[in-house]
Amino acid sequence: MLFITLGLLLVQTTALAAPCQAPDSLTAIPDIKLQLAVDGLDNPVAITHAGDGSGRLFILEQRGVVRVARDGKLVKQAFLDIRKRVVDGGEKGLLGIAFHPRFKQNGRFYLNYTTDHNGLTTVIAEYRVNKNGQADAASKRILLRIKQPWGNHNGGQLAFGPDGYLYIATGDGGSGDDPQNNGQNLKTLLGAILRIDVDRRDARRAYGIPPDNPFIQQQNARPEIWAWGLRNPWRFSFDRLTGDLYAADVGQDDVEEIDIIEKGKNYGWRIMEGNICTPGVNPTCNAKGLTPPIYTYDHAVGRSITGGYVYRGNQFPELCGVYLYGDFVSQAIWGLRVKNGKLIQHKTLFAARSLLRLAVDYFSDEGLLISTFGEDENGEIYAASYESGRIYKIVKK
Repeated sequence: MLFITLGLLLVQTTALAAPCQAPDSLTAIPDIKLQLAVDGLDNPVAITHAGDGSGRLFILEQRGVVRVARDGKLVKQAFLDIRKRVVDGGEKGLLGIAFHPRFKQNGRFYLNYTTDHNGLTTVIAEYRVNKNGQADAASKRILLRIKQPWGNHNGGQLAFGPDGYLYIATGDGGSGDDPQNNGQNLKTLLGAILRIDVDRRDARRAYGIPPDNPFIQQQNARPEIWAWGLRNPWRFSFDRLTGDLYAADVGQDDVEEIDIIEKGKNYGWRIMEGNICTPGVNPTCNAKGLTPPIYTYDHAVGRSITGGYVYRGNQFPELCGVYLYGDFVSQAIWGLRVKNGKLIQHKTLFAARSLLRLAVDYFSDEGLLISTFGEDENGEIYAASYESGRIYKIVKK
C-alpha cells in the first residue's frame, strides 16, 4: 500500500505546480479583488481541475451538467450531461466531482449527486472518458448509495486526499435539530466525512475500505467513516502543501464553523452547533470528547458558510498559506491563517454588498451568492456566483 500511495503522490506532483510556502514571519493578510474568469453558467456549485496538465476548469451546474472552461472561455459542448439522472433544486442536485489522481492515464472521475431511487438518494458514481477524451455517460459505475430522509443537508463534496483515497462529505440527512441523531450515530453514513479506496473492491462492496480507517474494527460502526459529528459540510479541501483537511460546516440557527478534520474525531453535531450547545436539543450539553472548531461566527455575520481553500498558488505570494472561505447569505469572503491547529490571523477580504455599490458592473442584481470555491492546477483560487452564473478568480487588489 505504501508504494501505491507514493505512486499516486508522484503522479499528482508531476501534474500540479509546486505549492508556495508561507514565510516564517507572520505577515499581514493582503487585500484581494475578484476578476471575472468565466460567464454564462447555470447555478454553478463546484469548480475543480483534472490534474492532467490541460489547464481546464471543470464546473458543475446543479441541474446535472459538467461544463469545461478553457482559457477563460466556456466550452459550448458539455463534458457530461446527466440531467435525466439528477433530482435538483434547493440543496439537491449534482454537487461534487473529483478526478482520479491518475486521470491522465486511466480517464476515471467521480460524481456525487442526488437522485430518486426508491426515495431521495445520494449516489457516488465512477465515470470514464472515451477515446476522444469526452465523458462517457454509459460508463457509469455506482460505488455507493446513501438514502436521504429529507431533502436538505446533502453535503456533496468529493476530493482525493494526498493518500490517494476518495473523501466524501455527507450531511446529517436534513430537517432541523437532526431528529434521527445521525450526526452522533456511527451506524449511518450520514453526518460524516467518509474515506474509501476506489482502486480496490471488497467482496461486499464496489470499493475498498482503507486499512487504517478509524472504525474498521469497531462493531456497530460503518468502516467508511473517517470523521463524524457534522451537520452539513458544504465544501472541504486539502491544503496541497501540508495535507490538512479543512471543512466548513453549515450551522442551524446560530453558529457557522470551520473545522480541521482529523482521523476518528467527533465534531459535535447535534450535541453542539459550532462552539455552543445546540439550543433546540440541550442548551447545557456535555462537550467531553468532542473536537471544537478552529473558528466560528454567529448569524449576525453570515448564515450559510461556504468552505474554500488554503492558497498555494504562485501569482499572489502575499496570500500564501491563507485559508479563504465565504458566506452564501452575507456574500462576504474572509481569510485566516492557522498554525499548529490554532487560529493566528483573520481578516475580512471582500464585502460584496458594499462593493456592489462601487462596482455594480461586476455582478448581477442577485449579488455574489458564493456557492463554492475551487482551485486550478496552479493553485489559483476561484469563487462561483450562484445566481449570476459567473466564476471569479481571486487576485491582488
